[in-house]
Amino acid sequence: MESEALRREIRKIALKNASDYGAAHAGAVIGKILSKFPELKNERQMLSEEVGRIVEEVNMLGKEGIAREASSYMEEFEAERQAKAESSSKHNFSIPGAEKGKFITRFPPEPGGYLHLGHAKAIFIEDTLRSIYEGKLLLYFDDTNAENEKQEFVDAIKVDLEWLGVKFDKEYYASDSIPMLYNYAQAMIDGGKAYVCLCNGDKIKEGRASGIPCEHKAQKVSTNAELWNKMMKKEFNENEAILRFNSDMKAINTTMRDPTLFRIKKAWHYRQGDKYSVWPTYDFCTPIMDSINGITDTLRDKRYEMRDNLYYAILDALGLRKPRITSFAIVEIANNVTSKREIREMIKDGRISGFDDVRLATIAALRKRGVKPEAIREFALSFGMGKSESVSSIEALLSINRRLIEKNAKRLFFVEKPISLIVKSIPEENKKVSMEANTGGNHEKREYLLNNVFMIDEASAESVKEGAILKLMDLFTVKVTKVINGSIEAEYAQPQEPYTRIVWLNEGNYRSCVLINIGDLLSGDNFNEDSIKRTVGFIEGYVDKLTIGDVVQLEGRGFFKLDESKSRSFISL
Repeated sequence: MESEALRREIRKIALKNASDYGAAHAGAVIGKILSKFPELKNERQMLSEEVGRIVEEVNMLGKEGIAREASSYMEEFEAERQAKAESSSKHNFSIPGAEKGKFITRFPPEPGGYLHLGHAKAIFIEDTLRSIYEGKLLLYFDDTNAENEKQEFVDAIKVDLEWLGVKFDKEYYASDSIPMLYNYAQAMIDGGKAYVCLCNGDKIKEGRASGIPCEHKAQKVSTNAELWNKMMKKEFNENEAILRFNSDMKAINTTMRDPTLFRIKKAWHYRQGDKYSVWPTYDFCTPIMDSINGITDTLRDKRYEMRDNLYYAILDALGLRKPRITSFAIVEIANNVTSKREIREMIKDGRISGFDDVRLATIAALRKRGVKPEAIREFALSFGMGKSESVSSIEALLSINRRLIEKNAKRLFFVEKPISLIVKSIPEENKKVSMEANTGGNHEKREYLLNNVFMIDEASAESVKEGAILKLMDLFTVKVTKVINGSIEAEYAQPQEPYTRIVWLNEGNYRSCVLINIGDLLSGDNFNEDSIKRTVGFIEGYVDKLTIGDVVQLEGRGFFKLDESKSRSFISL
């Protein structure tokens, strides 16, 4: 893509983002660009720098400048909105050959971490298809990797799924079926379809790359049975022996080059303890568990497509029924991390607090932040079942969430660095104020008795001069009479234009609070040290009526969720 055309597209998207939310957000802009031009994924550093520069330029325009420049793109914005709406309404959630009443699929999390937005897409697609085909959805814990799995993660996954509103017809665990899987392994050994390999990892890797088999491939069935028996008796250490599929070392699809079926892992298993040390791989376990549990349709990430041949080859080798496989692209979250391994490393390094750190794209983190499950469902299903790679941003989800929470959010004023505004001659009838608490139509009020001392933000006060007309939002108009040493004096005035609208707090009717603004976890490929910013300031006394989890819309600053009541800490939404 031409650099000038790319810059124009970035600026257009930044202007739209700023128009919608008051300021452009780099993460949201990057997500939009990558969804339009996925070929730029390999140039993220360049893209991140260019987007950062343009977003900064756009935000410096101010509201009027942004509105003026964005107006030149209005036709494009409207055309894109209509195209998106039309596309979303045409998502085809179907599987060729699937029949009503004869559809069974499963959601197969590994309990090595928490669920994230990528999982959410799979969950809601499977739940949607279950409904369409009047079938069943099973919860299958793929738990044969003892080193990383914990009961904590099983419990967290169940909490997430319940919160998302997805119900399951059955729950089962791979580790409960190890004896049965051993029997299938023995059957493959007896049939000459599996052999025990004693090569080291480097030699195995080299052989697969070159397509040259090792000496163990030609072993007699009796030799393999004897070695397998030694594996069962725990006579080998880790990595000393593996069971391999006796397949085709010359296969074009390299996953078919005698892959590992079982390996030795002596770590304590959260569910089975030290009962087993020989564990099946995903490639061996999954097709068998799907087949024997009646799964008719396996839905999975298209990145597994190269392994579809192996899935079916193992079932053929054992003479088991073969489910139908449907692949779709997962959604990738720009400037974030979903890899369990990477998240574990970041927790270990102390860069994040845990799998529910509010900067993450895990379901637990999003719930903690204040995102509604309905927003996650809408976001997840908006990508459909296509195989085109999808790159989005947390901001795209938050945009949906804001639409859902806006109606019931409490509308309050916040001042960061207060400057006193003393207003004289306020009529007595104007000293008792009753303002709408939200826009939801429930007529709840924020009511205060006013005195003549107000607080306005230092940034707003900088441009105030004598004679200026200020409209205290939802209140009355005042005329500035004196500006001295950062203090402003004014007198009550009848409404007149032009005026400057200004956020205010009244003395005695405000409390201290902290706004926790959440940014992108990553900046390019690096951890973003500014991913959390705390702003100390003051909020209306109405805050005393809020409870943990309540959402407020702070004028000029966006939506926040009350996270902690004692310090009055709010997390950005």
